[in-house]
Amino acid sequence: MTYAIGIDLGGTNIKTVAATPAGKILARATAPTYEENSDWAASIRNLINVAASEQGNAPQYIGLSAPGLAAPDGRSILWMQGRLEKVQGLDWTHYLNSVNTITVLNDAQAALMGEIWMGAAQGARNAILLTLGTGVGGGVICDGHLLRGAIGRAGHLGHISLNPDGGKDIVNTPGSLEDAIGDCTIKQRSEGRFESTASLVKAHLSGDEFASEIWLRSVRFLAAAIVSLVNVVDPEIVILGGGIAAGAGDALFGPLQKYLAEWEWRPTGSQVKLVPAALGEYAGACGAAFHALRENGAIEKQ
Repeated sequence: MTYAIGIDLGGTNIKTVAATPAGKILARATAPTYEENSDWAASIRNLINVAASEQGNAPQYIGLSAPGLAAPDGRSILWMQGRLEKVQGLDWTHYLNSVNTITVLNDAQAALMGEIWMGAAQGARNAILLTLGTGVGGGVICDGHLLRGAIGRAGHLGHISLNPDGGKDIVNTPGSLEDAIGDCTIKQRSEGRFESTASLVKAHLSGDEFASEIWLRSVRFLAAAIVSLVNVVDPEIVILGGGIAAGAGDALFGPLQKYLAEWEWRPTGSQVKLVPAALGEYAGACGAAFHALRENGAIEKQ
């Protein structure tokens, strides 16, 4: 049986899926990352071997997603600083002794590919994904092509500037979207009162005026970012994923839709669809499998 394994290497866990070219998920698995002693690399090899044993044959194709900038040749992560640094420059095709090239993608770009294949944006040729969590990640599909850019920076949507007078984020962008809504700045934005966006949203829903002011300001920044990205990319659909989007639910989508109704440019009445991500924590692994199948010709590129 022909199938691919998609691997999503994160700072906490490794997630894998085995999937056929028709999009049937055969198996899912997860394992701890163990970043401190590099056991994550051995864990990936073990997960692949387990899948091969369960399916009765080795996978024909393997794809991997991880934080950082993927190399232009798609065989490794070119740049990754701050966490999982040992993944930087590792040629996975060589490491795993694979006959076929193991394709490598940025994790947020892979998550978008997964949503296009079998998630919230199936069949879309123009789509934006924003992942709202500790930071803000993203990905862009334009006319059926994943935007990767000259060195892999394309799709880092959390690092667009919404305020040139704001403080610099981790890549030196002033007043970025990531700093406006990411969990990484919640204590700063709430004057130390809240430790997480989840607790902020809970207080907002209970009627806490201070919490509501902080939360709705963040949602307004997100809306401003989305309408700006819509004007640049002209997508059919905008997908919101990550822990903040999943946890906030209507507390996010309700006010966000109101702001978009006020600000979005809608010529001829056209409105961009806004939806929550559908694949959850396995989106990156699904996208990595899809990318491997497409790059090796098992799925036709549209």
